Amino acid sequence: MRVLIVGGAGYIGSHVCKALAARGDEPVVFDNLSRGHDHAVQWGPLVRGDIRNAEELDAAFEAHQPAAVMHFAANIEVGEGQKEPLAFWDNNVAGVVSLLQAMKRAGCSSLVFSSTCATYGTPQSLPLTEDEPQTPINVYGRTKLAVEQLLADVSSAEDLRYAALRYFNASGASPDGEIGEEHDPETHLIPNALKAAAGLGGPMKLFGTDYDTADGTCERDFIHVMDLAAAHLAALDRLLSGAGSFQCNVGTGTGYSVKAVLDTVERVTGLPVPHDIHGRREGDPPRLYADVTRSRQLLDFQPQYSDLETIIRDAWNFHRIAWGVEAVKTG
Repeated sequence: MRVLIVGGAGYIGSHVCKALAARGDEPVVFDNLSRGHDHAVQWGPLVRGDIRNAEELDAAFEAHQPAAVMHFAANIEVGEGQKEPLAFWDNNVAGVVSLLQAMKRAGCSSLVFSSTCATYGTPQSLPLTEDEPQTPINVYGRTKLAVEQLLADVSSAEDLRYAALRYFNASGASPDGEIGEEHDPETHLIPNALKAAAGLGGPMKLFGTDYDTADGTCERDFIHVMDLAAAHLAALDRLLSGAGSFQCNVGTGTGYSVKAVLDTVERVTGLPVPHDIHGRREGDPPRLYADVTRSRQLLDFQPQYSDLETIIRDAWNFHRIAWGVEAVKTG
């Protein structure tokens, strides 16, 4: 089976490509490489193109005749979205309009969409279920919610079946070290903690130690990127089997604190994590973790790699090579 992976040169998309190829399918990556990396495209062809360019999309559909599409081509950095909302709405929303039009022209009707728990905003109750009100508090979350609403509208009127997967904190790397997280700038906790441990870029910033949590730092639901990839394959298979459209959380149901992450980084690497304590960031809830009942029911999904130590060990295995610090002692 051939699948068009839009944004497949990025972090999550490349891991999905790896998982598809491992089971014998062919991922075709469509990416403009503005955020992704050509060296992460290893398991199928790379078509360089922009999701907003109808001619480039049509050419990709004509040449490769995919059975389905997976979408990862979004701007994701929250702070950037607050400063450049037009760019986020153009790529994250107008880009999906363009993609859906191309899918319609090509007669391709199955889409797995990468959504986010940021569509919920500040949670009213925990764990977060899919029925939690969606009241996003930043541009990134609003663009993802807009696409979910767009998909619902189109699927009610057109031949479209979709899965919207609301990620929690994607983390880790391919266990064999082939691919991993390479954002620029990097805003995610685990790679920044590892970078600080490796002595690259100075101390990490820790935002808030006075939350109403066990150790005063925020708690988040970290899911290994390979588990996330497995959830995408299960969602794809569900759609192609004829099931209707659906939305579901993809997380573990367990929250780990920032301090627990730093402690685990120190244990795995055998190195201290220099960090400076800063005040809370606006909009950061104390706790955020998923109710995973629906993903278990619909996808038979059970994370295999998402204990914190495995996540950090796999991330460190990738990063210390990527950063040229292979000789650094590990614990």
